[in-house]
Amino acid sequence: MERARCLVGDRPAALTVESLCWGRPGRRRIIERLGFTVEPGQMLAVVGPNGAGKSSLLRCLYRFHRPDKGVVRLDGEDIWGMRPRALARRVATVLQEPASDFGLTVAEIIELGLTPHLDRLTGHVYGPVEDALAMMGLTALAARDFATLSGGEKQRVMIARALVQKPDLIILDEPTNHLDIRHQLEVLALLSSLPITVVVSLHDLALACAHADRVLVIDQGRQVHFGAPLDVLTPATISQTFAVGVVIDAHPATGRPRFSFHLDRNA
Repeated sequence: MERARCLVGDRPAALTVESLCWGRPGRRRIIERLGFTVEPGQMLAVVGPNGAGKSSLLRCLYRFHRPDKGVVRLDGEDIWGMRPRALARRVATVLQEPASDFGLTVAEIIELGLTPHLDRLTGHVYGPVEDALAMMGLTALAARDFATLSGGEKQRVMIARALVQKPDLIILDEPTNHLDIRHQLEVLALLSSLPITVVVSLHDLALACAHADRVLVIDQGRQVHFGAPLDVLTPATISQTFAVGVVIDAHPATGRPRFSFHLDRNA
């Protein structure tokens, strides 16, 4: 855990989203008037059915999509008013799309996370890369060609690269998609333990409930609910949003909420 803390930024960021709207020109908006605040050091899980607008929202948060209306603020500052390098020093992303490898090794891919800090680096700079390799269980793969890895291994490399960036805010789009069960649990436990702000989109409601401080439920680009996990992920909200029934009880081993889903004709 000390290794992990050495990789993160100096101050967790406050993220504020105000009346956010975005859509492709000439088409119906994909995001419509979303608004919420993530306090410094909190983890926000964004959940919703396929096509709800989760990835589009995240792209607005890391300044890939410019909002049609509304604003995204990092510690009160509009992210579109920040210099790109200044934003890159504070915000790291892990995307769903397969990363280009350009013939690089695992260690070289992770080292790319140092790019926003190159003008500040002095002396031995490989230490953070070694820490990230060890933390994500990748040390034995350091010299491997990135292209030869499995999907789950690649995902762990991209998370390691983001952490080497020393972010104050990390944004992850479905980071558990390609991971086996153990690595899903380990990655979410790691992210929730770090002294940084985390925004992550997830399909697994149990993982969201177990690890997030706040949950945002969206459907068809609109905000359904935002708040503490047990206040948000209720049978009524899940039925309304996902069109399934659910029984929620306590997991016998962990005591955390357990979700048992079933098709419900009334949902």
